[in-house]
Amino acid sequence: MSYPADLKYTESHEWVRIEGGVATIGISWFAQDSMGDVVHVELAEVGAELSKGSPACEIESVKAVSDVYAPVSGEVVEVNEGLEDGPEAVNEDPYGQGWLFKIRMSGDADGMMDAAAYQSHCEA
Repeated sequence: MSYPADLKYTESHEWVRIEGGVATIGISWFAQDSMGDVVHVELAEVGAELSKGSPACEIESVKAVSDVYAPVSGEVVEVNEGLEDGPEAVNEDPYGQGWLFKIRMSGDADGMMDAAAYQSHCEA
């Protein structure tokens, strides 16, 4: 299992990379592994205003459909359109090509875990 140290993590298994007030969001290795093969991603809408903790998009796997929650509040400014034709990127490269959406933050990123705390959370 891999949890890059430069990311922040949520209890609901989203990861966040913050660069210049924009948060890139995806799901962790643990989450994609638990879901099984991802077959479809229902992306967030560009321009949508999301509140921290609200459902942002859905991921459908061979096992179930799961919500992905906004780990920060703000406006969706970009979505990973490559997932429409290649949803398997979520499994193959969850921290790279498998990112889901980007939010221009209007709030803070408090309450997230670092990689070590997230790993402990997953092992509990």
